[in-house]
This record gives sequence, C-alpha cells and structure tokens, in this order.
Amino acid sequence: MRPSLHSKIHTWIDTIGFRFNGSQTNTKNNVTTNHYFFETFNFFERSKNNNLKRSEFLCFDPYGETIKVKSLLDLQTAFFENISQLK
Repeated sequence: MRPSLHSKIHTWIDTIGFRFNGSQTNTKNNVTTNHYFFETFNFFERSKNNNLKRSEFLCFDPYGETIKVKSLLDLQTAFFENISQLK
C-alpha cells in the first residue's frame, strides 16, 4: 500500500523537528486547520471531517506567495529555500 501525502509529510516534519502551533475548526463546514512551524517557515494543513488522507497543505515561498503543496518535494523545496535565506 502506498503511503498518503499526509503520512509522508508528517513523517518528514517529525524528522526535521517542526512544532505544532495550533488548530482551529470551523464548525459550519467541519474543516480543521492545523498550523506547523520551524524557525521562519510556516505551513498549514486543512482537513474536512477529519479525513486525513484527503488533507490539503499550504505553505509560502520566500516572497510570501502561497504554494499549494501537491507532493512532499513541494514542501521540502519551499522549506529549504526559506531556511537558506536565514542569516
């Protein structure tokens, strides 16, 4: 069985040492948004009805533009670009 995007991302963020910042649930549409961060890099995970296999991930590039994460590589690329700009 192939691992889901959710499991790949959570395995990677646990390895790197991301911290969980908080969670909000919109009770009208039953969407939960989790916020994770490491140093200056932030990203969000959204899931509807706690269906983690269909979670959506969103992060930001070094210029503040949003990136919809479609693979672990998308998240890793944005993360390492962000970290490389720290002085």
